[in-house]
Amino acid sequence: MQISNKGIALIKQFEGLELQAYQDSVGVWTIGYGWTQPVDGKPVTKSMVIKPETAERLLKIGLVSYESDVSKLVKVKLTQGQFDALVSFAYNLGVRSLSTSTLLKKLNAGDYRGAADEFLRWNKAGGQVLAGLTRRREAERALFLS
Repeated sequence: MQISNKGIALIKQFEGLELQAYQDSVGVWTIGYGWTQPVDGKPVTKSMVIKPETAERLLKIGLVSYESDVSKLVKVKLTQGQFDALVSFAYNLGVRSLSTSTLLKKLNAGDYRGAADEFLRWNKAGGQVLAGLTRRREAERALFLS
C-alpha cells in the first residue's frame, strides 16, 4: 500500500514546513516536514536552510520507508485510512515506537477499535502532554476509523 493524498496532507498539516532548522520540543534538530535525518549526507544543524523542493523530496523518501515498515509490521488487512494513520504515526514517532506499541499488538490481534484508542496515549514529548500531539493523535485516530 501507499499513503494517500489525505494521509500526506495530515502529515504536512501537523509537521508544518520549516526551511530553517529548528529544535523540536525535545531538542532534536529538525527541518522541512519534521525531518531529523541527514540531508544529502549532512546532519541537521542550527545553520541549515533548505529549499521547498528539498523538503518535498525528504518527505517522499521518508514516506517510502515508513510505508514499507508499516506493511511489514501489520499482519491484518487495512483500509486506506488505517494505513495512512499508521504511516503518519510512524513518521512522527519512528518505527520503533510503532513496533513495540500496544497499538500494534491490538491491531495484529484484530482489535481495530482497541488499536484506534491507543493513538490517544501517544500525546507526550519529554514526559509532557503537548496540545499539538493531542490534536495529531485525535486526527490520526479519526482517519484510522474513517
